[in-house]
Amino acid sequence: MIQKDSIGPEYLIEVYDPKIGMQGFLVIDNLRRGPGKGGIRMTKTVTLEEVFRLARAMTFKNAMVDLPFGGAKAGIVWPGGSDELKKKFVQSFAKKIAPFCPKYYIAGPDVNTGEREMEWFVRITGNLKTATGKPKRLKGLPHELGSTGFGVAIATKVVCEELGLDIKKAKISIHGFGNVGYFACYFLSKMGAKIVALADLSATIYERDGFDHNVIAKMIKKGKPLPLKECPKGERIQPEDFWGLDVDILIPASVTDVINEQNKDKIRAKIIIEGGNIPMREEIEEEFFKKGVFVLPDFVANSGGVISSYCEWKGYSEKTMFRIVEEKIKKNTRLVVKESVKKKENPRKVAMEIAKKRIK
Repeated sequence: MIQKDSIGPEYLIEVYDPKIGMQGFLVIDNLRRGPGKGGIRMTKTVTLEEVFRLARAMTFKNAMVDLPFGGAKAGIVWPGGSDELKKKFVQSFAKKIAPFCPKYYIAGPDVNTGEREMEWFVRITGNLKTATGKPKRLKGLPHELGSTGFGVAIATKVVCEELGLDIKKAKISIHGFGNVGYFACYFLSKMGAKIVALADLSATIYERDGFDHNVIAKMIKKGKPLPLKECPKGERIQPEDFWGLDVDILIPASVTDVINEQNKDKIRAKIIIEGGNIPMREEIEEEFFKKGVFVLPDFVANSGGVISSYCEWKGYSEKTMFRIVEEKIKKNTRLVVKESVKKKENPRKVAMEIAKKRIK
């Protein structure tokens, strides 16, 4: 259900191209802080409601990290196909929504889109400012640098510090081995954390004693899907068994609502860091809170990507970008954890109150 309230949404846009069957959605939720900023996801199941939920999350995310952006999101129904067809879909969508860019909407990468798709997008709109996450040769800071996953790792470390858990002794499972998941895995591994389980569409791998850091680096270098042969000690388990593993920290970094009624009661982790956007509904987060599970909400944990987008928009260097991501995520995560513990309130409620004040 699309919630209409004092925040938004200001624009709900559906587009369709009868020539190629491209169907897409753009939701511009709130423009009080600046142009709506949010990525374009391409999945076969994306809906206007999902895009709205993601746009609302971006409204809070951009406010939370105090950026001059409003909240927005876009989605293209992508049934799959050749790169040539994908390019046509992205270009068709770009043409349809070009009148809104960049005054009301600035695009960026999301599920199944990256620097290549952002280049296709800006070539059609004719303006480099209409998207971030572009290739470096187009003055971009592509998300392939790992800014979102880096931010998730920093947020995880801060939560551990505030809750009295030594990250070097923490057992961590990560669901999703795309851009966010594998960079979170990489940076957490460098911090000395023990990554014991990884999952994506191709495999679910459990390694009781933790993956070797060099193995993780090799896997990331080879890219996705999750390469089982790189994990000689790893045990391939059933996807549904992933959720019941004995871990300290769970990082859902895959798709919307990946934690749901079917698997929520299996989860044994005491900390959940939301690496992906909207990995569960808010009522499930509340259930976890009542059980004593600390859930750091997505718009705090995974804001590294939009901070990187802001840095690209401002023309900053890669080094400066990583510094700003670390500073902002450390500051906001610490604030949310401290307030949540002090007030004994759900971390999402605490973060929403902070973000709403910043929106106003």
